[in-house]
Order: sequence, then structure tokens, then C-alpha cells
Amino acid sequence: MAVTAQFLSSLEQIEAEQWHGITGRAYPFLRHEFLYGLEQTGCTTAETGWQPCHLLLHDASGLLAVMPLYRKSHSYGEYVFDWSWADAWQRSGLDYYPKLVTAIPFTPATGPRLCVRDKADVGTTWQQAMQAVRELAQRQEISSWHVLFPEQEVSQQLLQLDMHRRVATQFHWFNEGYTTFDDFLAGFTSRKRKSLKRERARVAEQGLRLRTLQGEEIGEQEWRQFYHFYQMTYAKRSGHGGYLNRAFFTETAPSLGQQVVMVLACLEETAVAGALYFRSDDTLYGRYWGCQREFDCLHFEACYYQGIDYCIRHGLKRFDPGAQGEHKIQRGFRPVHTWSNHWIADPRLAAAVGDFTRREASHSEAYRKDASTLLPFKSG
Repeated sequence: MAVTAQFLSSLEQIEAEQWHGITGRAYPFLRHEFLYGLEQTGCTTAETGWQPCHLLLHDASGLLAVMPLYRKSHSYGEYVFDWSWADAWQRSGLDYYPKLVTAIPFTPATGPRLCVRDKADVGTTWQQAMQAVRELAQRQEISSWHVLFPEQEVSQQLLQLDMHRRVATQFHWFNEGYTTFDDFLAGFTSRKRKSLKRERARVAEQGLRLRTLQGEEIGEQEWRQFYHFYQMTYAKRSGHGGYLNRAFFTETAPSLGQQVVMVLACLEETAVAGALYFRSDDTLYGRYWGCQREFDCLHFEACYYQGIDYCIRHGLKRFDPGAQGEHKIQRGFRPVHTWSNHWIADPRLAAAVGDFTRREASHSEAYRKDASTLLPFKSG
């Protein structure tokens, strides 16, 4: 059956219901409202270096598959670091940018990347998507294509289709049927359990009260406050106001309804910090944090312990708090692998990248094993 490819310069070119007919709504970062909202608010545009060119595949029965795709003029906001590759291209007299990236902008969360119609063959559809993307790269003289944070099974499929695989490590929390936070802590060694309890007590000692809001409970005032916290914290860390603008928080995020959870820390009646989460049917994703001023242990409480509490109360299986952060290990977040896959147009550089990723994978596995020895749980 013949398959044709279509590249969209904006999700405005496809109805939300048609998009969701393939993707579903469970994974919040592939929702039409989220990706199109990033476009509408000016976060993902050619000017910001995230030019949409989303892939649609059609066959005789209609829409077969959809995949987020961006033409990138830099490597910011990806969380899979390839600056050394860009340098290698430059030393070879070649241009690394533009490149193509299949990812959720500014979101290092593992999830579906190519969504396929029910009962269609996923492996065959990936091959068809690869052919379409490679042809686009050839027409536009694009150096490479990068699929970031796919699910493990998909990453393995792409490796077999000659897309080099990188392996990295994040730290995730898993719900082993806990009924309360204390039930979770019961698995800790005594010393680690006391340390974590002291951190939680320290937050209360400073007069801070935590509120958890979800969906429509988050009003316009809370969204404005949270953007202020986010912007201030980004400015302190990096000297700029962050990848996301006010309109993303006041317009796009609220459109996801019950899939958005906000934790606000209040001193008396005034909000002084906040953490923003998104959720699917079984996973909580910790995404953004900001504060008006620093409080001892508040970041751990708002971004980690409140998230664990939420997962236990709502029966979610996993908590993905975001990239990096070895300090998560002693708080019960287990080291897990994440994946990315990479197609390189130039055969010489493709061979070099393949050698690099194979060597990197062994280091990543050794790091994961070493990190596992630092978990706070009792032996056995």
C-alpha cells in the first residue's frame, strides 16, 4: 500500500481531533494543545530555532501516523548534548546546523515519538518515516536527524534501522504499592529515613505551607505568580528568563486541564515558590520550579516529596522529575536509562558518531550501576 509523506509548518494545518485520533490524549506533551500552544505563544518558531515541520504519513485508508519534527538551528532545549558533534562538523569544514529533531521541546521526558494508527505495523511505519525524513534532509541539505527520549523498545528498533543509539541516565521514582509517604519511607535505612524527615520538618519550621492545585483549581493569579517564580529562577541560574514565556503559562498550560498539577509554597497567605507538574494516566512529570526567595529544603519538598505524595494518593506508577540531579538518589529516585537515536547524513561522520555512542554506552551502564549502590533502601 502506497504511503505519502506530508510535512506541516504548523499544527494549525491539522485539526486537534484528527491529531488526537492517532496520538490519544494520555501523554500530555504530544497533545495538540501543548505543541500548537508552543507555536502560538512564540516558543517554537524559526526565530527561536525550533521551526516546526511535523511529519504526517497517509495511506489509502487515511492518516496513518504523526510525528513531531523540528528544524533546529542550535542545540538548546534538548537535554541530549551534542555540542562536541557540532565542533567536529565545523573542524571538517561542514555545517552541523540545520539539523532535524524529533522531540518534545524543552522536555526531557521519555514517551511516544511516532504515533501510529491502530492495527498498523509500527516497525514498517518507522521505516517509512525514516525514508521520508532522509529525503527531506537530502532536499534541504540537513546534516542529521535526532530522535530524543523515545521509549526503550522504539530505540532498539531504530538501532536496528542503523540509527546510532546514545544511552544516558535519569533518576525516577517507582510506586511499589505504597499507601502513604511513611509506607515509602519504611523501606529506607534508619539514618536516611531520619535525614529525609528532618528536611520535611525544616520546611514547616520556616512557616511554609504547601498547597496542591490541579486543573481548574489553578486560577489566573496562580499562573501569573508561577511565571514570575519561573522567570526569576531562570535569570539567577542562566542570566535569561527561560525558554517559555508568560503566554505559555497563562494560555497553553491551562488548556491541558486535569493533566496539570501545581504545588505552591505559601508563607502566611503569600505564595513564595512553586513547582509545576504534568501527568499521564500512570506517570507524573516534574517540569518547572521557581521561587521568589530561597528557603532551606523547600526545593526538595515542592519538587520531589510533594510529587511522591501525589503519586501515592492517586495511584500513579512512576514519577519522572526531569533531567540530571544525583541528589535525587538519596531521596529514593532510582537511576534508569534514557535513550536517543541519531541518523547522520555524512558516512565518515556517521562512523565516528557510531564509535562514540558505543563507547559512551558502556560508561553510562557503569555509572547507573554505581549510582544504584547509593540508594537509601535497606539491603534486600
